[in-house]
Amino acid sequence: MRYEFKLPDIGEGVIEGEIVRWLVQDGEAVQADQPLVEVMTDKATVVIPSPKAGKVVERRGAEGGMAKVHETLVVLEVGEGAAAVAPQAQPAAMRPASSPLAPKVAPAPAPAAAKASPAAPVAVVSAAEADGAHVRSTPVTRKLAAEHGLDLARVSGSGPGGRVLKTDVLALVSGNGATAAPVSAPAPRPAAVGGALEERIPIRGLRKRIAEKMQRSKRTAAHFTFVEEVDATRLVELRKRINDAQAKSEGGVKISFLPFVVKAVVEGLKRYPTLNASVDDEKNEIVIKRRYDLGIAAATPDGLIVPVIHGADRLSLRGLAQEIDRLGADARAGKSRLDDLQGGTFTITSLGQIGGLFATPVINHPEVAILGIHKMRPRPVVRDGQIVVRDMMYVSCAFDHRIIDGSVGAQFTYEVIKYLEDPELLMLELA
Repeated sequence: MRYEFKLPDIGEGVIEGEIVRWLVQDGEAVQADQPLVEVMTDKATVVIPSPKAGKVVERRGAEGGMAKVHETLVVLEVGEGAAAVAPQAQPAAMRPASSPLAPKVAPAPAPAAAKASPAAPVAVVSAAEADGAHVRSTPVTRKLAAEHGLDLARVSGSGPGGRVLKTDVLALVSGNGATAAPVSAPAPRPAAVGGALEERIPIRGLRKRIAEKMQRSKRTAAHFTFVEEVDATRLVELRKRINDAQAKSEGGVKISFLPFVVKAVVEGLKRYPTLNASVDDEKNEIVIKRRYDLGIAAATPDGLIVPVIHGADRLSLRGLAQEIDRLGADARAGKSRLDDLQGGTFTITSLGQIGGLFATPVINHPEVAILGIHKMRPRPVVRDGQIVVRDMMYVSCAFDHRIIDGSVGAQFTYEVIKYLEDPELLMLELA
């Protein structure tokens, strides 16, 4: 019997997704809950499992193409019509996207015990983790390895959890890394002395979503950026006192500077609510948010994503530190939940100690503003006519000038700076 499996709902407001990688082939026998395909939305990458045991008759759509929600994704032959084959060993057991646990490997149920599920669950994973039988790596890394005849199974990965990165492969190619066993593959393209003549990488998956979102933001919002410096000396001192006290308490959590920044931004947004907003371009409306769900831009091996701290105004500094650590770890491991990647009202971006002097961040459309935090360093400044050394850094705020006037953007920035330069005020707000 033929069964048409339609792409299920994979996120709020999501109507389509890009097919990043097929995990099965036409004619292949699959078990219930066995991963079929990776689909990338503008929220996250999800692995779609098979709802039934059977044989793949037809895959609808090519890698790099788009799949519509509620349209047929895979045609399966199920029941007596499916070819009898030995079950594949240990397919990944998929959990719902709302689960905080990562996918685990578990034995597949026997075909006789397989039950049809009305709606297939999805799990958010990285492209490298979709199939436990494959080396943890991105499609770009695998393609590069194949072009140079390298066996990824013999490459020591330097990424999270042993993931093989593109840089690991390039190190081998250039002779700066350990040797790897060659595999049977087409001859690499002609190369000049010192490396290949050129490399072409398809813009797919997360990188494609990032490109589309950045283009939309620059095309739609009228960007302007305001930059000012912050004397963070008192913030450095307060953070040290808090962390010293935390170290003496059981279960203490080391607090970075980001929780203080989040709290300062929340106070700024309370005073200037038009910055805690989005633009409905279709209805030509400004949507003011009465909640404070702050996105924290996070760099991952596959690209930039923005996990969201929901209810940031209701969390303590310690609670914020724990949530920031959790979101960052999940993002880097490719295990972010869908709920963690949507619903943001304002974004903070920071590159930590490689943050540079300052930058002009791109607004996370459809939001109307973004705050950039940059490298903190001691340097000489003038205070009360004297040259003293203080811990200084720059902050840069980008605003949508269609919505935010320059004076309002500057006033918001100075409100945030006030709390960063005198962080004890945050303690009063939290009391």
